[in-house]
Order: sequence, then C-alpha cells, then structure tokens
Amino acid sequence: MTTVDLPLLPLGRGTDPLSERGVECPGDLPAPSDPDLVARAQAAKEKLGDKLFVLGHHYQRDEVIQFADVTGDSFKLARDAAARPDAEYIVFCGVHFMAESADILTGPEQKVVLPDLAAGCSMADMARLAQVEKAWDALAAAGVQDQVVPVTYMNSSAAIKAFCGRNGGVVCTSSNAEVALEWAFAQKGPDTKVLFLPDQHLGRNTAVLELGHSLDQCVVWNPFKADGGLTAEELADARMILWKGHCSVHGRFSPDVIDELRAKVPDLNVLVHPECQHEVVLKADLVGSTEFIIKTIEAAPAGSSWAIGTELNLVQRLANAHPDKNIMFLDRNVCYCSTMNRIDLPHLVWALENLVEGRVVNQIEVDPQTEAEALVALERMLALPGKSHKD
Repeated sequence: MTTVDLPLLPLGRGTDPLSERGVECPGDLPAPSDPDLVARAQAAKEKLGDKLFVLGHHYQRDEVIQFADVTGDSFKLARDAAARPDAEYIVFCGVHFMAESADILTGPEQKVVLPDLAAGCSMADMARLAQVEKAWDALAAAGVQDQVVPVTYMNSSAAIKAFCGRNGGVVCTSSNAEVALEWAFAQKGPDTKVLFLPDQHLGRNTAVLELGHSLDQCVVWNPFKADGGLTAEELADARMILWKGHCSVHGRFSPDVIDELRAKVPDLNVLVHPECQHEVVLKADLVGSTEFIIKTIEAAPAGSSWAIGTELNLVQRLANAHPDKNIMFLDRNVCYCSTMNRIDLPHLVWALENLVEGRVVNQIEVDPQTEAEALVALERMLALPGKSHKD
C-alpha cells in the first residue's frame, strides 16, 4: 500500500501558523493506563449489571470505548440513553454538552454521570448564553430580530438549546442540518434569516452547498465586537448570520494538505466532516457526519485510499478495523480532541466503583426550566421531515 510521509509536529510542541486561532495541538496525552484498571472496570460493570448503561462517543480512546454498551455520535447516544428507561445510571463517555442532552432526554429518576467534569467542548464554550442574548438584543436594535430564527448545532450547551426553544428555533445535527435549515427558512416568509450557533463552518457549508445560498449572504457574528462587527446593512442583506465558533479539531484541516496528498497518493478519496472549513469541504470528494464517515469506509472497496478529516481516535480505529484499505489522517499534526481525551480509564473506573458503593459522582443535572425549553427545540428537530442523505 502507498505510504505518505508528511511532516509531523511533536504532540504539544509546535503550532501550525495556517490553522485557525485557538486550535493548536494540546499537550501530551496521559500515559497508558495501568492494565489492572481493565479488570476493575469489568468487575464494576458486572456488579452494576442492568442498572448501568455506558455510552461511548466515537472520538473516545480505545481503552474507554471497549467498555461502552453502545457507540455513536452525540445525538444517537442521547437517544440510546432515552431508550433505556430501566437503566438507573447513564455513564456518558463524551463531553459535557452530550451528558446534558442525555439528562434532558432521559427520565427524572435516571442519573447521568460524566467521568471527568473537565471534559468540555471548546466549540460549545464559544457561544455563552449572555453573549447570545446580547446578540439577540442587537439584532432587535438593528431591526431584523423579527425575521431571525435561531438554529443551534447539537454541540452546544443546554442553555443555548433552551434559548432556541423559547425563541422559535430548533436544534440540528451534522446529519440533518440541511433539513433543519429548510424548516427554519420557512418559518417567517421569504425574508427569513437564520442565526446559526455555534459552528460557523457547518452553517456555511450547509447553507451554500446544500441550500444554494451565496457566500455573500453569509455573515459572521463576532461576539467580541460591538454589534458582532456587522453593520445594519450587512445584517439586512444576510440570510445566514453565523456565530464565530468552530471545532478545535475540524478547524485544523487545510486545503493545502489535500493537494499534497492527492499529488502523492493515486486515486485518493478525501472524506471530511462538515465542521471543516469551507475551503476544505470544497476540495473533498465526500462530506458527512461521523456516522456517514464510518458507513462510507465500511462500504469502501478493498485497496481503496482514504484521507479522512475528523478526530484522530476515530480515524485510527477505522484504519485498524479495515487493514485492507489505505486510511490516513488529513493533517500534518498528530492531534486529538483534548477534551474528549480527558475521559480516560482511571476516571471511568473511579466513576463506576463509586456507583458500586452507592455514591453518584459527577452527576450532570439540567435545571427544570432550561430542560423544558431545550426539550422544545429538540422536539422540533425530532419532528422534522425525513433525514439527510448524509445520515
């Protein structure tokens, strides 16, 4: 098979000046776990039995994912949790906003646990409720708020989902963003605008490549600038008001690496997530959600070559599962999602063993009002017609 020799920056010891601000590689990953922890995790799971349901996001490290009862993307896992009402404990091996969604969708008697409370999401943190409410007021002052429908990506806090719920908006995933935007644009007539939170790239890629809007109709709202850094005229002309947020992993991928790989690897297929920058998506052969990426690789013929633009744990897992295919990472730098990787085996064992002793640690609880309003936006999404072809 063809091998590709791209220069690598030692993990945590360099930066790529071409990457977006704030997406430098994290520091060194923790040392491999003590092998004894595997037996302890297995013993704790067996003692808890059907009272326990462990969810593992695709971006988790292998040492954790082996203990997951189901794997998937954030929304699939939250729905899987909701489908297990008899499980007293839902241990979510993911990040904070995912555990919040699971708490919203599960019953009041079920307890959702996040093994490490420091496992957040940099993208979700880029849209704070106070910032969004300030932007909403500014849109009113600019005379356009009545035309705006807020749409938030699943990768957002429960507070932002609740904001969308009480302001006529909806939640979307990377699989159904197209359908969600079609719904949003139909809400307030031909002059409808969408405030898309918090990932500008998913919003731009969907609006331009799936719905046919022009780049000129997409403006970026910067919460750190007065009035988002936009004039009243720019807001009036816009159809998509994109929040200035991005994924710290998918924002790294660059079009020049695609050019380099295509020059070195014959018949290369480039497969990327829609959270990537627009210039990267334009150069890719296929674009789709995490589940779409997995299904595409599973169906790919033996001997085919793939450069994948998504989180490295998943890319490595796909490469190991499909040795008959030439699978490579679409980046010069070896860089994991630093917050996902906070969920390691020591934290999982600690959480499980506490549950065995009857102590619920790191429980994620969304307050009743936020939960009710967020559920409105989630239920609007669940009521959307059909599903994207990229599911």
